[in-house]
Amino acid sequence: MQPVVQYLRDTRAELLKVTWPTRQEAWNLTLIVLATTAGMAAILGLADFAFAEVMKQLILGSGVGYVSALAAVAAGVLAWYLIQRE
Repeated sequence: MQPVVQYLRDTRAELLKVTWPTRQEAWNLTLIVLATTAGMAAILGLADFAFAEVMKQLILGSGVGYVSALAAVAAGVLAWYLIQRE
């Protein structure tokens, strides 16, 4: 039982050393997380919509779909090249 009590005492001592954010800092950080989450959800939603439209055009055999797919592949290859170059 003694090791458990010592662990709890040590944990409490460490928690007392922590500098906790103020209420305003916590609120600001919460807003940053929410804004980032909403922004990423919007970006991913738009990307999903765009890819779905390209796939629909490819399935229907539209020339626009082929050009869009080719542009997407070219952009991916270019991004890969630029990342590997560094």
